[in-house]
Amino acid sequence: MFGIVRPCTHRLSEGLRVEWMAHLCGLCLALRADHGQFARIVTNYDGLIVSVLTEAQTGLAPGGRRTAGPCPLRAMRTAPVAQGEGARLAAAVSLVLASAKVRDHVADRDGLLARRPVAAAARRVAAGWDRAGARTGAALGFDTALLVDAVDRQTGIETLAGIGTPLLTVTEPTETATAAAFAHTAHLAGKPQNAAPLAEAGRLFGRLAHLLDAVEDREADAASGAWNPLTATGTSLTEARRLCDDALHGVRLALREVEFTDGKLVHVLLAHELRRSVDRAFGTSSCSHREGQEGQGGQGLLTPGGSFGPPPGNPYGAPPGNPYAPGGPGSPPPPPPRDRRGLIAGCLVWVGLACTCQMCCGSFEDPWSREQRQAPCQNCGDCCEACSCCGDCGEGCCCCGDSCGCDC
Repeated sequence: MFGIVRPCTHRLSEGLRVEWMAHLCGLCLALRADHGQFARIVTNYDGLIVSVLTEAQTGLAPGGRRTAGPCPLRAMRTAPVAQGEGARLAAAVSLVLASAKVRDHVADRDGLLARRPVAAAARRVAAGWDRAGARTGAALGFDTALLVDAVDRQTGIETLAGIGTPLLTVTEPTETATAAAFAHTAHLAGKPQNAAPLAEAGRLFGRLAHLLDAVEDREADAASGAWNPLTATGTSLTEARRLCDDALHGVRLALREVEFTDGKLVHVLLAHELRRSVDRAFGTSSCSHREGQEGQGGQGLLTPGGSFGPPPGNPYGAPPGNPYAPGGPGSPPPPPPRDRRGLIAGCLVWVGLACTCQMCCGSFEDPWSREQRQAPCQNCGDCCEACSCCGDCGEGCCCCGDSCGCDC
């Protein structure tokens, strides 16, 4: 799955975690119901924000949840999932934006898409997604032609862009597309007064999505010779970070003007997790469950193995020549290495781990080497980190306590 807002579930309270998963699974099932099984591959973290915004304005209506059957991605458990117009709009938007992403990769001749037969097949798939998104959008009163037009203009803008072109000229089509999607949630919710501030929040969210994608792909694009907005316009990472920080502030200001019935999850995703997405893209995030994360002094907080090592000059660290130090003559012999699994056996184990979510939120044995691994969402220790708003309000953190008295 793709998307810039990827919250670690350990940072969410139990209630918010259930709500977030309900919207994520609701988007996936809405794609299946309206467009078939194959369409579920366009499920993405950012698309569900459309569903979240719709429900946040109306509140949870009767019939807004249904119990979905067992799913391998939920470790074969049932779960309540969101349904209704918000989920269907999220599905339509996801289809059109995924189509744009495919066409972008075709234009850049990435990987297998450099081959003409594969590129032709990808274009047909993208065109089908455009038509499917248009059908669902029309049923909801949303004209997806706005999104398609914005995507089509993107190619022309990139062709003309060069050194000195304002970076925001390049991000404008993405901003226009996301602004339209965010604003339409106000009409679905029956609150047209929210359309303007949501359009502003969507515009800035689109700017962030475009900029963060450019930052994350900058080195890979340089190696492959692909077009990158930062390189093409000569924009430095410092300037890109300044634009991202301004957009973050603008999103918060815009959300203050929106009338929500229950805006907790919106606040967490668009005020807290969006900030973490920017930090992650620029390499300034600090989550204790990530190995090798850099601290304030620029030193890794964790050792390569993921465990805390002794600090420099630690008198209790094993000095050179200590016979009882690990590996010394007085230490117990290390356990013999276990035999590696073969390719097929390892693949079967990998499938089992992936289908039971142990690779996402648990500790597990490497399918091939049998070494113990920590999942990326295990032991996250920064869920109550001091943030610019909740850390000062004294009302508890909205990420962990389901309440927040701040006004950001």
